[in-house]
Amino acid sequence: MADDHHGGELDEMTARTKALEEQLVARGLVDPAALDRIVERYEHEIGPHNGARVVARSWLDPEFRAWLERDATAAVASMGYAGRQGEHLVAVWNTDQVHNLVVCTLCSCYPWPVLGLPPVWYKSPAYRAKAVRDPRGVLADFGHTLPDHTQIRVWDSTAEVRYLVIPERPAGTDGLGEEELAALVTRDSMIGTDPLTGGGS
Repeated sequence: MADDHHGGELDEMTARTKALEEQLVARGLVDPAALDRIVERYEHEIGPHNGARVVARSWLDPEFRAWLERDATAAVASMGYAGRQGEHLVAVWNTDQVHNLVVCTLCSCYPWPVLGLPPVWYKSPAYRAKAVRDPRGVLADFGHTLPDHTQIRVWDSTAEVRYLVIPERPAGTDGLGEEELAALVTRDSMIGTDPLTGGGS
């Protein structure tokens, strides 16, 4: 393993990425400042916190929720979250009766403007196969068991359509504002691997 600049060891993937970056910079193919800007953008401007704000607003504002149901792409864009990989969004709602789970069976199509970059597990062949074959097993892998009466719907993201799961609003949050509610929403809940309510085990 390689060492990081703090003297600790890097995992294999990070070490390879760092070595590739160093080679590209050394050959003048990549501007380090541009790379830093891209990383900063994904850390602070694009990511799950955007999607969490969309979810929180849908919980609080019936008109926004209705717009999200009619045209999620436009509703999300009205909050300033638009761009590549977010051109065709569809929002799907979890209820006590229905739980939604998103997968991309062909590659890793994912709504970047609201969720940032996809997690490694989302792109793995194991998740992609099991989500379709055994969605309850996937939820169990993440530590969650849903009631038997809850139907699980699996949505296959494509280059044409990407899905955003709107989880159920947690109980006991009636007095919370948008930012407080957004802080409760996880990236995984917007993919469907974290129910947020009603079934954590």
